[in-house]
Amino acid sequence: MRVTGTGHASMRIDTAAGSILCDPWVNPAYFASWFPFPDNSQLDWESLGQVDYLYVSHLHRDHFDAKHLKRYVSKDATVLLPEFPTSEMEDEFRALGFTKFLKAPNEQVVELPGGLKIMIQALTSPTDGPIGDSSLWVEYDGVRLLNQNDARPTDLSVFAELGHVHAHLLQFSGAIWYPMVYELPQAAKTAFGKQKRDRQFDRTWRYIDDLKADHVFPIAGPPCFLDDELWQFNDIFGDEGNIFPDQSVFLTEYAKVGGTNGIVLLPGSVAEVTTEGATTTHPVPVAEFFANKIAHLEEMRERKRPIIEAEKASWRHPEVDVLAEMKRRIEPLLDESIYLAKGVGGPVRFDLVGTDDSGGETIESIVVDFPGKEVRPYADEKVRYRFRTERALIEHLLFIDEVDWVNSLFLSCRFSAARIGQYNEFVYAFFKCLSEERLQYAEGWYDEHERAVDAEDITLGDWVVQRRCPHLKADLSRFGIVDGDQLTCQLHGWRFDLASGRCLTSVGHKIRAHRADATTPAPAGEAAS
Repeated sequence: MRVTGTGHASMRIDTAAGSILCDPWVNPAYFASWFPFPDNSQLDWESLGQVDYLYVSHLHRDHFDAKHLKRYVSKDATVLLPEFPTSEMEDEFRALGFTKFLKAPNEQVVELPGGLKIMIQALTSPTDGPIGDSSLWVEYDGVRLLNQNDARPTDLSVFAELGHVHAHLLQFSGAIWYPMVYELPQAAKTAFGKQKRDRQFDRTWRYIDDLKADHVFPIAGPPCFLDDELWQFNDIFGDEGNIFPDQSVFLTEYAKVGGTNGIVLLPGSVAEVTTEGATTTHPVPVAEFFANKIAHLEEMRERKRPIIEAEKASWRHPEVDVLAEMKRRIEPLLDESIYLAKGVGGPVRFDLVGTDDSGGETIESIVVDFPGKEVRPYADEKVRYRFRTERALIEHLLFIDEVDWVNSLFLSCRFSAARIGQYNEFVYAFFKCLSEERLQYAEGWYDEHERAVDAEDITLGDWVVQRRCPHLKADLSRFGIVDGDQLTCQLHGWRFDLASGRCLTSVGHKIRAHRADATTPAPAGEAAS
């Protein structure tokens, strides 16, 4: 089995029974904020795109690059579709000209012509990607590969049960806006960033230990930030709180926990994987490339500057009445929302920064009032959640009828945020569900989730706790760590106060727990209100 690195989470898998191109991303994503690093735009995509099969793990724009897919990937390729709850991914592919689809039943092995076998695991929580994420398992002639990309399953047993895996490709770096965009003192940002960076690596080590593959390939990050306004997010300043470590940092940190089987794929690297081992060739020496990282980034910044400027010029739509359009788009969804609206539990304020005719700064503040079920001008009331961004970005989202503000505005990091109290997942869940189809799915999922009862208990240290994390049902016998009276689920970093059952990371999601020497457990909590 030959694996060719094509950048970020992308790779081409070649076997004698067919070829699979995975997650090809080249063009800038999220308001021209993210670029693949190392740069993959100069690969021979005309050849790389001539494949038998195409697999895209999910619709995040650093995985689903519509412009690139339309231009470079053969429309004779069969698209391997995860079993997602909505038809959005297939609809997107059809709009690009793809006509051949294989809808893979979830977690079932499918044998393709020539003896090539695949299995796709679809994750379908509203918090998984843009309504769904997935992993691809491939086997040919006894060689097995798992492309986990940036999916976060609760465990990897479904893959391990299919036989020993020879190549495990998974995320290790950050892919979020936290904590960089929050209006906090720099010392606090650094401390929170270091916690997140450490959790990212801890989660990666756990997945690696679960699967025990022969070879581990760090993929799906980091992005690089080439706009001058975002340059500080690159991990080149010695900041221990930067959440975007690169592949060379992965190798260093992996070695600290005894890892010796890591293989980096640069764009153009080729790994020949067999049951006996792997041999890899690179376009340039890996260590030398990362030793010159700053120079590579600076060269990329100058080369991509015209692309960024052209993107920025397309965002402004002064003809859009933002308040009226937000009311038209969002109020019908607020009327239908039960669980998400209750979960948010208060007004969310958007401060939209623009300029007047004289070039001075203007700010229009708009509130999405979840209890009141309306969008209205800010009335000088106290709000728990606030976002500040350029007015042009919201104009553009409304102009293109964007249904997912997470997969556009928030991942762009082109905003600042403030909140009173804990993180609230329902805020971001709602703003990724700005369509009837998505909202109805998310409401149904939360309804089912809230009704589910986790009756099984486990003992962790001095505590008896429910086995499944209240957040996304991770197995706490594997991901749970107790320190005193607090439990941390290492899968997503969520923390709980065991004495009260209260979630310390977000509103809601109480856990059932009691001391091992006590006879009466604490009651399970209710949904956030």
